[in-house]
Amino acid sequence: MLPLLYIIRHGQTAWNAEERLQGQADTDINTVGQVQADRNGIRLADLLNHDADGFDFVASPLRRTRETMERVRAGLDLPREGYRTDPRLMELNFGDWQGFTYAELEAANPGSTEARSHDKWGFVPPGADAESYERLAERVKPWLGELSGPTVCVTHGGVIRSLLYLTGHATSDEAAALTIPQDRILRFQDGTAEWL
Repeated sequence: MLPLLYIIRHGQTAWNAEERLQGQADTDINTVGQVQADRNGIRLADLLNHDADGFDFVASPLRRTRETMERVRAGLDLPREGYRTDPRLMELNFGDWQGFTYAELEAANPGSTEARSHDKWGFVPPGADAESYERLAERVKPWLGELSGPTVCVTHGGVIRSLLYLTGHATSDEAAALTIPQDRILRFQDGTAEWL
């Protein structure tokens, strides 16, 4: 059985607002994202009754997830720096598509994004390091298997889709199509997955 796990997506970035494929680009959260992170910290403090003893705190090493984690920890009245990072929690790598919107990709090369719409889970964008959600799930799976106690994790939308798939809460097609909110917390507990 999976231990108690709270998952938070990083706060909004300018690229999120522009619907730009962010992937592993190291962007910062914007003012909306800061508010989202602060509110998630307050919400998590309430959920934990202001007692995070025994919890492991881990985040993707990208700036947007680290700032979100530090703001969440501040909401718990914990030192901002008291967490670790794990590169397996980094976002899906969009390869050559990173930094572009779908509209920009289509304008430059009509029809180039059509294949992804037919198989969003298995599609690999062009580029040497690009990943599909399927490959991302294989990267995340060992991290999930190593969880040994209650954990708070700040990560990315693609990783959360992978976790929902790996824990049996979504099929691959469902997971790939999910909208992952930045202003809510996902709790895995006793075999359930619930947005709070």
